[in-house]
Amino acid sequence: MRERLPDTPLYVSVTTTTGHALALEKLTGICDGVFYTPLDFCFAVRRILRAIRPSLVLIMETEIWPNLWRETKRSGAGLLVVNARISDRALPRYVKMRWFFAPILAIPDAIHAQSAQDVERYAQLGAPRERLHLGRNLKYDFHPDRIHTSQEVADWVRDHAPAHVVIAASTMPGVDGADGDEDDLTLEAFEAMGLDGLLWIHVPRRPERFDVAAAKLTARGIRFVRRSQLSGLTLPGVLLLDTLGELSGLFPLAHVVFMGGTLVRRGGHNILEPAFFGKPVVAGPYMENFAEIAREFTAAGALLRIAGAAELAPRLRVLLADAGGSGELARGLAESKRGATEVACRAAIEILEANWPRQRRPLFQYLLLKPLSLLWAWGARRKQNVVPERLDAPVLCVGGLAMGGSGKTPTVLHLAEYFRRIGRTPGILTRGYRRVSPTPYALIAAGDPAPVSETGDEAQIFVRAGIAHLGIGGDRVDVGRRLLAKWPVDVVLLDDGYQHRRLHRDFDLLLLDAQDPLSGGSVFPLGRLREPADGLRRANAIILTRVQRGREYRRLLAYIEKQKPGMPVFRSRVVPGEWMPAARPEGKAAAFCGLGNPASFWATLRLMGIETCYRWAFGDHHQYRPAELARLKHHALEAGATVLLTTEKDWMNLPPEAETLLEPLTIRWLRIGIEIEAEEALLAQIRQQMKNQYRTN
Repeated sequence: MRERLPDTPLYVSVTTTTGHALALEKLTGICDGVFYTPLDFCFAVRRILRAIRPSLVLIMETEIWPNLWRETKRSGAGLLVVNARISDRALPRYVKMRWFFAPILAIPDAIHAQSAQDVERYAQLGAPRERLHLGRNLKYDFHPDRIHTSQEVADWVRDHAPAHVVIAASTMPGVDGADGDEDDLTLEAFEAMGLDGLLWIHVPRRPERFDVAAAKLTARGIRFVRRSQLSGLTLPGVLLLDTLGELSGLFPLAHVVFMGGTLVRRGGHNILEPAFFGKPVVAGPYMENFAEIAREFTAAGALLRIAGAAELAPRLRVLLADAGGSGELARGLAESKRGATEVACRAAIEILEANWPRQRRPLFQYLLLKPLSLLWAWGARRKQNVVPERLDAPVLCVGGLAMGGSGKTPTVLHLAEYFRRIGRTPGILTRGYRRVSPTPYALIAAGDPAPVSETGDEAQIFVRAGIAHLGIGGDRVDVGRRLLAKWPVDVVLLDDGYQHRRLHRDFDLLLLDAQDPLSGGSVFPLGRLREPADGLRRANAIILTRVQRGREYRRLLAYIEKQKPGMPVFRSRVVPGEWMPAARPEGKAAAFCGLGNPASFWATLRLMGIETCYRWAFGDHHQYRPAELARLKHHALEAGATVLLTTEKDWMNLPPEAETLLEPLTIRWLRIGIEIEAEEALLAQIRQQMKNQYRTN
């Protein structure tokens, strides 16, 4: 998914501390965050969905969480279940509760099952047939070439030169006293084998079992060393693997592998990793968790089954004497089953394209805010019923439908730079959000400085760019006339003025944030729209901003086409520029921002190859106070950061003494630009539209 969607944020949830540690280790640089799956209560699930605003949630295997599934669909996100399976042991219990599972299994957009048998089992539980697909088993897409053996362990094994290496992988305690304990059962087999030069690598499934296994080895008088404390060992002996994430890297060293969880009633573990390394694999009678794989591999002679622990030592001795080709049979069969990842990714992207997140409020909030939303929408429509006043220069409006960021400021700068490049004299009209000057307007020549108090934070970006004369004030008609009277401006860029109907514009360029195009789908305060979504019909062209590579946005394009057939739609994305006031930051970085869409800044950092150890998002246009910076510094230092990263807009909103307050941390802010796909076609349309009223060749 990361290769296909390099700009799209990916988050992974886990349910155990072991899973959390492994996800952080394996997925750093691939995913954007790892977090614990919320308890399946609506209030907890909704908070996660509001924080991440996913367009797609992928559920792995048999994680059936009714509230998570229901709230995911209510949020507007797609829901896909991949690698789905129902074990032999679970099926009878699930069938008895079909009345409960049937409506839940109707929620996902699609369920991709591991096998034909699993497809039938989901249908038996009430999943709609049209949403069931045979998606194969993702575990077959294991890549042995990506697995690396710890050099320390490899050197240790080479130095001891064992004649035989057996791995007892993922051993488990029994379900009850009658079941036994695989640590005891497998160590009995080690003692019974009596082979000189035997290295037995013992791997308990859970970290809490490491010390238990060590105690059993000591009680039996078996020579052993712990992986965490490697030292010399006389063979035959045992290497106790008491670390996480290294088992896969040990399979290449093995001659034979016993797969745990199969001598006790635990349902077994995945045999595919040793199979891909061409190792003979022995398993006990309990393989319900991987029933289809076990049946297929056993029938092909690629998995050797034993009825009980008494058969383990004899079978291992035979295999060590003559593997009989079962390892190569396992490798060949495993490699023939690849392709599940490709199927799952195609399905995921298809569903991703068919959905976008929307804001769903609790019923009491909806009933309270809906009348206010209708009142706001009425007022917005009423403001459209004015006779616009013209300026003596063509006006290009760059605006949006929603409150919050959609990339208007960098787009205005980009267009102003274009007009200046072709020999025009651009001027920018902006209201100067949060300016605190007592004067009703400000006129600033291109390249001249001005304090933030006079301009506001976003207008300060225009000031520092120095590429256009600037008029700031709430009455854009009056300020525009003053701007034209003072300088020979021959094209006016109206910043964030899509709803400012008093000023005539020759071209309306509407920006829609591709990640949240309709901002909750409702007018403020129910959502974040400034006017009803059908206002996009007034636009002459639309730019989808912050588009992600690999995305087609089919549903959004279909919505725009329905609202106004033939609407020209372009795409733009953020392009990182230079770090200020110095070069690219070095050292461990923390980041903060106060943007309408903070995820865009996090994504930009990731695309630049910058991994942050801590992030903090504030509200849009946030004015930072010294106490907040003190807390920010505390958390950043606690995370080990040496540098703080932020945006140009946030840099404007820091207090004058910010750099001193944040010491010993250094601070850098990023200057950004945009690139527009098919830009020349857009510019040609703008020029043509303006020529209808003005001579703008």
